[in-house]
Amino acid sequence: MKLWRTPFDHAEKAVKPPRVVIDKNRCKGCGYCVEFCPRDALKMSDELGPKGYGLAKMADKSKCVGCGLCEIICPEFAIKLEPEDNAK
Repeated sequence: MKLWRTPFDHAEKAVKPPRVVIDKNRCKGCGYCVEFCPRDALKMSDELGPKGYGLAKMADKSKCVGCGLCEIICPEFAIKLEPEDNAK
C-alpha cells in the first residue's frame, strides 16, 4: 500500500549521487576503498598505474549512493567525489 504520491517534479529535484573520480597518479592499490564500500560499487582493476600499482575502479555506477566513505578512507587522497553534471 502506497501512502503518498511522487511529486510531479521529482526527476528535476531529486539529488543525484556524485561521481567518484580516482586519481591514477595517487592510487597505490591498497584496496581499502573496495573493501569498505557498503554497496560494492568499486573493484580492483587489472590496469596498472604509472607507478606500477594496481588501480581501483568504479565497477557499477548504479550501486554508488555517494556516501563518501571511499574518499574518507583513502590513505593517499586519490579519491574525490564530484557533483554529477546536469547538462548531458
